[in-house]
Amino acid sequence: ILVVQSNLASTYSCLGRQENAVRMLRDVYSGNLRLKGEENGTTLLAANNYAFTLIVVRRFEEAKSLLRKTIPVARRVLDNNEETTLRMRMNYAKALYADDDATLDHLREAVTTLEEIERTARRVFGGAHPVATQTATSLRNARTALRARETPPT
Repeated sequence: ILVVQSNLASTYSCLGRQENAVRMLRDVYSGNLRLKGEENGTTLLAANNYAFTLIVVRRFEEAKSLLRKTIPVARRVLDNNEETTLRMRMNYAKALYADDDATLDHLREAVTTLEEIERTARRVFGGAHPVATQTATSLRNARTALRARETPPT
């Protein structure tokens, strides 16, 4: 059932029904957490999918809170260089820099995190891998946001 719900959430997202996708992915994550525990790879993937959709609907605080809890588990259980762990960290950085209320410290943290992920992704997967290319795009966006905040308006 959880796999079907996850697929349905993806369909909702493709149709632009993001709030439906958020609710469904929350249920998928909660179900996996209850059935498989927090240290299960499927649970961690469900957490990342849920967090990603929270970012899409600009619910940054919820996404950051979820990822702050789950990234340390992913690092411990999956490994720091594993794709899901890197994607979770990338989503955390996105939640930091995409928020209009981001502080300079948040923007700097996002840039630093993305620089580290990009190096790791290129080393582990190669430069053409989706994690590497998506991280490079996020890094450009984070640097743009940081420059815009650091540069006073003229």
